[in-house]
Order: sequence, then structure tokens, then C-alpha cells
Amino acid sequence: MYNLGDKIVYPMHGAGVIESIEEKEILGEIKKYYVIAMPLGDMKLMVPIDNADDIGVRNVIDYTDVNKVFTVLKQDTEITELNWNKRYRKNMDKMKSGDIFEVARIVRNLAFRDKEKGLSAGEKKMLNNAKQILISELILAEGSSSDFMNSKIEDIIEKN
Repeated sequence: MYNLGDKIVYPMHGAGVIESIEEKEILGEIKKYYVIAMPLGDMKLMVPIDNADDIGVRNVIDYTDVNKVFTVLKQDTEITELNWNKRYRKNMDKMKSGDIFEVARIVRNLAFRDKEKGLSAGEKKMLNNAKQILISELILAEGSSSDFMNSKIEDIIEKN
């Protein structure tokens, strides 16, 4: 169980801070929810406490793992010759896992593919979503701003 102020990751939405724990009645059933304030987009999520583990909620990476994420972004791109539809589904499964290193690989690989061949509209949206998920966790782990982190990621991708 997480507590107020804990920094956690909700797969497919990114990282945020538990702002409160509330009870809500939905369909006649009272359940407790984490209310998570997301640093990007001023969004708040309500996650049922009972389902948090099943959904894949986890703690934000620590500061030492931030450099490992940057290392993943700097590594050589993995080129897959799957058609865009299969590549999209494979990447979506990786994003759903909530693994920050997989999200970093998606950002790296799609950014490279976008520069080389271009992306489908769906993959462009996925690249933007993956980048936002990555940024949200890195700014909470490192204590930096979204503008700084976005610039840092863009610089790494440009140099790769």
C-alpha cells in the first residue's frame, strides 16, 4: 500500500504523486482510491487501491536509475522490419508493462524511425505519449522541470 506523498507510476499515464486517499461509492460498492496528481497536464487520476498491483502501479525509479534510462536512450536503435501495425501492437504491450526502460526504448526507436522513414499517425501519437510518460517519471525522479527534461531527451535523441 502506498501513502500520501508517494511518487508512483500508473502505466499508460505516467508518474504522479498521491495527493489523497478517498472512499467513493460506485455501483453501490464503497472502495478506496488513490488520487494521483500528474505533473504534466494538470490531470488527476483515481486508482482503486484493490487493483493497483494488478494494474501495474509501482514506485517511481530512484535517482540512480535515471542515468540508466539515459543510457538506454543513447544505445543503438533496434530496427524491426515488422509492418507498422505489428510494431504498434508490440510497442503498446511494452508501454502497458509500465517498465520505464521499455518506454525509453520505444522513444528511442520511434524517434529514429521518424527521422529515417517517417511514422504513421498512430505511431506519432505513441511516440508523443511514450515521451510524456518518460518525462513525467524522470522529472519526479530527478526533481527537474518538464522543459529541462524534454530538452535533455531531445538532445540525446538528436546526437544518437
